[in-house]
Amino acid sequence: MANEMIHDIFSGEPNLSTTERAVSVALGLGIAAAAAQPRPNKWLSLAALVVGVGLALRGSTGHCAIKAASQHL
Repeated sequence: MANEMIHDIFSGEPNLSTTERAVSVALGLGIAAAAAQPRPNKWLSLAALVVGVGLALRGSTGHCAIKAASQHL
């Protein structure tokens, strides 16, 4: 199951522009770095880390599954 999920994330046609990719990577890394700072609420830090990594992956692969799904509606 995990292998299928990883394949789905990293496969697929790139559907993001260069600007969208750059913004996603920059925001993702910034959010992930901010999440790494010690905070009293560990769950909020974890959520920010997950969002940051997701954005960085979106930008680095150039593929957004949500954008691809919305284009097929």
